[in-house]
Amino acid sequence: MASSTTAVRTDAHRRLGVFAVAFMIVAASAPLTVIAGGATSGFSVTHVLGIPFGYVVLAVFLAIFAIGYAAMSRFVTNAGAFYAYVAQGIGRPAGVGSAVLALIAYNAMQIGIWGMFGFEMSRIIEAKTGWASPWWLWVLFGIVVVGIMGVNRVDLSAKVLGVLVALEFLVVIVFDVIAFANPTEQFTAAPLTPATFFVPGVGAVLAFGIAAFMGFESAAIYGEESKDPKRTIPRATFLAVSVIGVFYALSSWALSLAIGPDKITDPAGISPEEAGPPLFFDFVFGHLGELWVDVMSILFITSLFAALVSFHNAVARYAFSLGREGVLPRALSGVRAHSGAPWAGSLLQTAIAVVVVVLFAIGEIGWDPANGPYAVLTLFTWLTNLGAFGLVLLMVLVSAAVIGFFLRDPRDVGIGARIVAPVVGLLALGLVWILILMNWDVLLGQDHSTVTTFLLPAVLLVPAAGAVVWAFWLRGAHPDRYRNIGHGAEEAAAPHLGED
Repeated sequence: MASSTTAVRTDAHRRLGVFAVAFMIVAASAPLTVIAGGATSGFSVTHVLGIPFGYVVLAVFLAIFAIGYAAMSRFVTNAGAFYAYVAQGIGRPAGVGSAVLALIAYNAMQIGIWGMFGFEMSRIIEAKTGWASPWWLWVLFGIVVVGIMGVNRVDLSAKVLGVLVALEFLVVIVFDVIAFANPTEQFTAAPLTPATFFVPGVGAVLAFGIAAFMGFESAAIYGEESKDPKRTIPRATFLAVSVIGVFYALSSWALSLAIGPDKITDPAGISPEEAGPPLFFDFVFGHLGELWVDVMSILFITSLFAALVSFHNAVARYAFSLGREGVLPRALSGVRAHSGAPWAGSLLQTAIAVVVVVLFAIGEIGWDPANGPYAVLTLFTWLTNLGAFGLVLLMVLVSAAVIGFFLRDPRDVGIGARIVAPVVGLLALGLVWILILMNWDVLLGQDHSTVTTFLLPAVLLVPAAGAVVWAFWLRGAHPDRYRNIGHGAEEAAAPHLGED
């Protein structure tokens, strides 16, 4: 078993190229889920026609952020990604705090998506067979499958995700073509103009829309498994944000034409039963028939599955990095000798997902379906919004870290990449994070603030603050471990290069 628990990776484990990493990123963003679920819900909740233009604005924000992020990725290669960036750019205590922030945020995104996955699986099976299966049954089965993929070669996950993402793009393109050819009202480009975006409700649009890009920031997590991380990570990041930004803008524009600009933004124009994914699938049924609805429903589920695999991999690699550097128990640094997959971190994420899902399943006992569409959708709403909240804050911290990293040593990087872009990215993403906080009630579907409104952000922020305190304690109690924070990849590679 010794060879399966070593924390050493070799060149043989560097299997990922630009497109493989880009597929990981796009899979986490889940294109079909965003258009059929995120964009439809965004129109229904915000009543703002300029959502397509909002995706363009967010893509520009993230591309600016990525300039500094990509510049720093040339000098810092670590499976802990943003944790290592913050540790080396701001300081080790902030790095540990950001690591806990990342672990909670990625876990929240992954486990929240399990809620939608279970609901959709149960719904489609009942529609086709009449069997009202419990949602948690399919979630637990899916967790096992994702866990098995998580402990095997990462390029296996990349190949599976590549097929699923390609099919997602194909069916959404089919929808786009039909929608552009059959607009409900007069054809208009208004949804892609600033005039329809900069209106009351613009803050909610940005807060809603940023979740569509979550996973974009994960490229650096695969740096230690990329063939040439100095080139692979920046190229994959820019490729992914460009593709999904343009694709979301065009597809949400098509959606607005399919439903009709007036209807889709009218609070009284769409009933609660029609809102969300039914807007998408009803149009497909009316123009392409039941077979296409079935195909797209299945791909909607595989879209969720692809995102689940991607976020699972992110959590596993953060846990691996923190275990390797002694911030978390070193047992979490275990990797499989033949694949380099962080099996211990993968098992940890699997266990966390099982516990949370079981708790929600128990909490649903006695739930009255007349009160709403099950507690499982609460799981989805609460945790995915919590994840987006945490990941945007993480990107704000990384923007500051890029500035700090290059202030100490410019390393022949131009002022645009090391100062201007990260400053603009910090301000832009800081604004989005504040808007998420201000629109927290809207994102959770609440009419007014409740205990949950304040409790959920605390679930993220309090442990992260505690981790900063923990890091200061490590500085005095365990200086060797403290020095290794954010530098584990270099320390692990130097004395063991070439070992298996």
